[in-house]
Amino acid sequence: MSSSNPKLRAAGALAVVVSLALAVSCRGFFVKATLQSIALQPQTPSFGVGFQQPMQAWGTDSNNNRYQLTNGVEWSLSNPSTGTVATINASTGTMTGVNAGTVTVNASYQALTGTTTATVAEAVSEMTITPSSTSVVDDGTQFASFTVSGTTGSGSQDITSLVTLTAYQGTTAAGANLPCVYDSTTNTQECTPAQTLVTSGSQVYSIVVTYSGYTGSSQVAATLTVDAP
Repeated sequence: MSSSNPKLRAAGALAVVVSLALAVSCRGFFVKATLQSIALQPQTPSFGVGFQQPMQAWGTDSNNNRYQLTNGVEWSLSNPSTGTVATINASTGTMTGVNAGTVTVNASYQALTGTTTATVAEAVSEMTITPSSTSVVDDGTQFASFTVSGTTGSGSQDITSLVTLTAYQGTTAAGANLPCVYDSTTNTQECTPAQTLVTSGSQVYSIVVTYSGYTGSSQVAATLTVDAP
């Protein structure tokens, strides 16, 4: 029996060495994931003056895992379009609408920052789009310009920068074929037909206004005729 003890001790020592090697090897494979980016939800929040909008911060780590960040996130607002658009609770991320406009929402965590743009809408009972009817030639350079005003409790206000214009032909959205984009230099919404959208004759589109602060029930739209070159 005594002659086998050295062998047993050697086998036991070898097992310990192998176990340690495997442990080190496994630790090498499972590197701790690190936070790579922060995204905010909702992605483009829109809410009314006097209303609250809770925000969430979601992180994505180096293993492509996505999870909500709850503790330690610092919230702030920047770049308001006019005066004080909203306030935000620095700890919870809950915003309160103060005046109509847009503002940048920031969430900072572990030296990373996620941002998005929030829109605060003042309630309007009526909206008017100008002009109500126009036309452009589909030559790749022309576009139609629109402005939108809304009736609030204090009178008529320009809400061109706050609305969304969408081109429809019947019930089908034109999408990238006829996009409408706000131009801050002219304070107009510009709707530009994609070149070769109309190759012969004319096509008529409805430019529909949407605004989160609109309390009316009737659809507001202008007519845009696109003529072939």
